[in-house]
Amino acid sequence: MDNIYTTFNQIKDRHSKEIFLKQHSKVIWFTGLSGSGKTTLASQLEKELFNLNFFCQILDGDNIRSGINNNLGFSQEDRKENIRRIAEVSKLFLDCGVILICCFISPTNQLREMAKKIIGKDDFLEIFVNTPLEVCEKRDPKGLYQKARKGEIKDFTGISAPFENPENPFLEIKNTNPNLDQTIKEILDKILPHITMNQ
Repeated sequence: MDNIYTTFNQIKDRHSKEIFLKQHSKVIWFTGLSGSGKTTLASQLEKELFNLNFFCQILDGDNIRSGINNNLGFSQEDRKENIRRIAEVSKLFLDCGVILICCFISPTNQLREMAKKIIGKDDFLEIFVNTPLEVCEKRDPKGLYQKARKGEIKDFTGISAPFENPENPFLEIKNTNPNLDQTIKEILDKILPHITMNQ
């Protein structure tokens, strides 16, 4: 670390990039069980924000684990490192003026607090997709719960590993409502004041 010299002070500052993009960059952090609907909501939210001329990027758990974090497993230590790396990458997007939409189970309050501390509490908009376990299991789009119940997947959140509900999320979504448009409107109404740049 003694031989590392950062150049952040030589890079165009975040505010200038936000002005260029006409938006305030934030990290919208979706958390919830596997199958809760995080990715579905995030994808639809990105489309709606794009239509409103906001510039966004999605980071999703599966995509990150198949790329930048493909050397990590699901032990407690690896889960922590997974979220730490994601939070550090999120900071880079913030500095580019981008609105980042993250979809990660991030199962414990400790992990989410770590992410919030790295990203910055004012830039961390945590959305808890509160879908009951039985609903997630019934959906089970990847067949993961079935495998976890058979013991084929160890340390699976909600079955053999805990999920702690966020203590004070920016927004809580009860994702049993089949009306996706209504749910997205609820999210938009909450986040738009935080990302809209006053002219």
